[in-house]
Amino acid sequence: MQIDLTGRTAFVSGSTQGIGRVIAARLAAAGAATVINGRAADRVDAVIGELRAGDPQARIDGIAADVSTPEGAAAVFAALPAVDILVNNLGIYAPRPLLEIDDETWQSFWNANVMSGIRLARHYLPGMRDRGWGRVQFMASDSAVVIPEEMVHYGVTKTALLGVSRGFAKAMAGTGVTVNAVIAGPTRTEGVEEFVRGLLGDELPWKRAEAEFMSRLRPTSLIKRLIYPEEIANMVVYLSSDLASATTGGALRVDGGYVDHILP
Repeated sequence: MQIDLTGRTAFVSGSTQGIGRVIAARLAAAGAATVINGRAADRVDAVIGELRAGDPQARIDGIAADVSTPEGAAAVFAALPAVDILVNNLGIYAPRPLLEIDDETWQSFWNANVMSGIRLARHYLPGMRDRGWGRVQFMASDSAVVIPEEMVHYGVTKTALLGVSRGFAKAMAGTGVTVNAVIAGPTRTEGVEEFVRGLLGDELPWKRAEAEFMSRLRPTSLIKRLIYPEEIANMVVYLSSDLASATTGGALRVDGGYVDHILP
């Protein structure tokens, strides 16, 4: 399949590292004018340079703003009034015993993982609707349907994204705009490597630590390894294209078979 996003503008929140960075690079490689996002201007500028160096033909810009806040979202809207493709990727996670999670932590996770995407979608969807074409994706997680004991607060926010995505898809019914959630499974990013090391220590060689993590904490994975960010990005790029015009209101799994359900 040939995916050509030439003429489309894409915005990927929280995209200076991890899955978001790879998604942005893949969207740009497919021809979309892609805008990355992070909180720190120097980091955004550095990643723009790195991505352009890796693909000199790519059209990549950036906006430094914290979209977990209304003020940060407003800064994005001022710099980028309209987009064709919106990927709500921003997310934070950290393990913590459930009974030790205070109100402030719950609220910070809700603001970053849920409200950021709601604000962005609420702003950009009307323009997509009026133009008769648009793609919105909420980056969810296997934790949305298999709540992890070690970080319930994270899992709850990802569960919420499934409902939010479905609701926005209904609001866009019949308009040519699609809205979906992508259920990403355990993925090898910088943050996940730190998470695994935090649980298992630094003594084990990485391959053994990965295998131990999967067998102990993600035993139902059918690929028995962490997913590569590129494997998640491939789904996102497809959903961002004309080829996915009949896919909306869905929760699409790229989880290595980890979630032991026939449907999400």
